[in-house]
Amino acid sequence: MITMRFQGKITLIAGVSKGLGYALAYMLSKEGGSVILVSRDEERLKQICAKVSGCSYVIADLGEEEGTRRVERAVEKLDHLVISVGGYEEDTVETLSALEAMIESHVRIPLRLIRSLLPKMNRGGSIVLFSSVVSVWRAQPNQLSYAVAKAATAKAVEVLASELIDYEIRVNGVAPSYILGDFEPGRDYKTMRKLGQRGAPPEDFANVALWLLSDESSWVDGVVVPVDGGWRLRG
Repeated sequence: MITMRFQGKITLIAGVSKGLGYALAYMLSKEGGSVILVSRDEERLKQICAKVSGCSYVIADLGEEEGTRRVERAVEKLDHLVISVGGYEEDTVETLSALEAMIESHVRIPLRLIRSLLPKMNRGGSIVLFSSVVSVWRAQPNQLSYAVAKAATAKAVEVLASELIDYEIRVNGVAPSYILGDFEPGRDYKTMRKLGQRGAPPEDFANVALWLLSDESSWVDGVVVPVDGGWRLRG
């Protein structure tokens, strides 16, 4: 039986892919929610909104100030905000070739967007950011800038949650391991993974974000939830 936990609620998802962003948008709509999707890729947005009820979108490059302003202009009121802006590059301390790009994607863009949309958010709403399990566990030697940026995302969750308590807006995070492939509605995704493996379908991570947005987690604030099926326990 499908519940309607998000009936009458509006959620903006920034940084939409055909994997995690699509999965979360679909799940929200199935529970009565309306979604506003943000991406640079208009064709992707059209394809997703064609399969998600209550869906609208904004074409914007959030790496540019005008992109953030475009999103702000498009939104009147908002209950929930999810920021899943992607970006993965490898580097080491010898090169630091990915530092600016990773800080931009995983720190500057989310913070700028939250600052811009905060006046539009309703009390009792929530924000979900996406960190990575490498920020709370062990990163590989070639993931320096990526891991540092995702660790900053995790710390931002805590600080923002503290700052927004008086606004009655919760801030939490999800720290995925490796997201396998694109989302496909209606499939039995649980047959596609098993405990302890490195990756999982996007549904596994979207489910946790969905819970963090819902009233069922109304007493959870300022935490980052590792979602890796126990992969980090392999040692």
